[in-house]
Amino acid sequence: AWTHGDPRKVIYPTDSRGQFCGQQGTSNANKPFLFYFDIVKCASPLVLLEFQCPTTQICVSQCPDRLLTLPPMAPATWNITRTSACRDSATRSRVKNKECPAMLIPSTPLARRCLPAVQSKQGVIMVGNETTYDDGTGQRRNVTELLEGAKKANVVLEARQLAMKIFEDYTVSWYWIIIGLVIAMLASLLFIVLLRYLAGIMVWVMIVLVILVLAYGIFHCYLEYAKLKGEAGSDVSLTDLGFQTDLRVYLHLRQTWLAFMIILCVVELLIVLLLIFLRKRILIAIALIKEASRAIGHIMTSLLFPLCTFFLLCLCIAYWASTAVFLATSNEAVYKVFNETACPYSGQTCMPETFNTSNVTKACPDAQCLFAFYGGESAYHKYLIALQFFNIFMLFWLVNFVIALGQVTLAGAFASYYWAFKKPDDIPAFPLFSAFGRALRYHTGSLAFGSLILAIVQVIRVMLEYLDHRLKAAENKVAKFFLGCLKCCFWCLEKFIKFLNRNAYIMIAVYGTNFCTSARNAFFLLMRNIIRVAVLDKVTDFLLFLGKLLIVGSVGVLAFFFFTQRIKLVEDTAPTLNYYWVPILPSAGGDLLRAATDPHRFPPERGLGFSCPSLFAVEDLERHDGSTEKPYFMSPGLQKLLKKR
Repeated sequence: AWTHGDPRKVIYPTDSRGQFCGQQGTSNANKPFLFYFDIVKCASPLVLLEFQCPTTQICVSQCPDRLLTLPPMAPATWNITRTSACRDSATRSRVKNKECPAMLIPSTPLARRCLPAVQSKQGVIMVGNETTYDDGTGQRRNVTELLEGAKKANVVLEARQLAMKIFEDYTVSWYWIIIGLVIAMLASLLFIVLLRYLAGIMVWVMIVLVILVLAYGIFHCYLEYAKLKGEAGSDVSLTDLGFQTDLRVYLHLRQTWLAFMIILCVVELLIVLLLIFLRKRILIAIALIKEASRAIGHIMTSLLFPLCTFFLLCLCIAYWASTAVFLATSNEAVYKVFNETACPYSGQTCMPETFNTSNVTKACPDAQCLFAFYGGESAYHKYLIALQFFNIFMLFWLVNFVIALGQVTLAGAFASYYWAFKKPDDIPAFPLFSAFGRALRYHTGSLAFGSLILAIVQVIRVMLEYLDHRLKAAENKVAKFFLGCLKCCFWCLEKFIKFLNRNAYIMIAVYGTNFCTSARNAFFLLMRNIIRVAVLDKVTDFLLFLGKLLIVGSVGVLAFFFFTQRIKLVEDTAPTLNYYWVPILPSAGGDLLRAATDPHRFPPERGLGFSCPSLFAVEDLERHDGSTEKPYFMSPGLQKLLKKR
């Protein structure tokens, strides 16, 4: 039904039996249109998830041109039914059995689908001079519901077409997407390696390039905005245009380019202001980045260690998923005794295999052993929901423990570099493996305790979300208010505990103290230097974000010129696409790129290489004074910036 390269690209609609309407060589060859028995059901929100209206759909040769309602739908000379029983009349029982539609309404074929031909007379929505209709159950319904159903059916049609086009683009460009991800990963690794030698130059060049790229973006948006001035249809607003499956339509609107220009101007202004007011902090952050890059250069295995964390996380998630599926499918069919007359055994559990020979049939000859529900009545089945919550709790605990193990391991490896007085002579031979062994041998209890605290808070948040889902239908605004406050408070508590645990694990890796002692020392160390640490940490994150932005932008621009066939050398190599942005998004912003450049995304311990030096430097300044007895461990360049000798 869908052939790549065919300019017609016809999508045949399918009926409830999965047969294509109008496809040659089938029984529906002369029935090109799809008819909905009850198009009102298309207004259900589920259609946006399932891409299908929950009503019977059949292929017809033409859409109805008159209004026919129950009772009866006779004489209906137009055959719109699945069987011949409704050619002359349609009864409520046949409507209930989905053999006949409840009504026929004047319809217009749109994209091979019969949609209601709704008309408005003096502001009143009508179909065939009627404002209500019989839905087949004896109830009268408003015609406006037909309009809502038609709108949702149209949304489903457009969404399915958009999804099919996107899927087709992925099928012909998936290998180019992989190549783009590999290029992004190699560029990120090259960026980290070059920071070791050219941190200062690279950061300033990166800042200038980001500013120039944003400036060019503003200029390009202005040119497009000015070029569309006076063109027909270019002044239509985005709200009036609505949702369009062909997203290239939006590029022909002046309002689109104006919005892009305003967004880029705001980002450009924020970056310039930050550079002006934080120029001194940027120099210190560059020195810290240089220290972190040197540490990573001496401990290259730290770049591969997150793969170990990823593997352990996959094991935890697989164990949780298998256990959850086992619990969810451990129910069994329950049968109970049913009898129309009074029976002492009514409502009791029974077994169909032995029911006819039991005492129940003797006392109640008319009793039947029928299926009641799917579940169970044992203590195990009654507490299945509690077991599922416990399974989720164990998932959070194991995941947090694995993340904590990775953070302590990397923090211990980077501590071996920073606290070595003669670098790199005093660095142990295998710092990463040594730190991993110390974490497993001495700090397992501390990691488990810190993970337990975080897991408890996360499970409480899950329970609050569950309660919120159950109370959605309730009208108690006070309960909703307090539930919203609790959700907000526990969200903040989780963020604080994650921040505290992260720094506590660094102190555990350095001093080997237990979790509570390390958390207290880390907290008070940060409080004593809150301004210095906060500013340096955020400035470092900002500079790394600019590096990520530069790499993402470079890969994105390269992918844009390639997939739009603007590079003459490879013009014939690029695949023909419906939307050129489909392969650009994963190529420019894939997870591999984020893992290499973003310090606060997955893997969770990636940013320790850049955040540890700031905490180590603060601890170094508090414990040492630069004398012969207490020399500084930081590099001479960082001492100069901090005005320490």
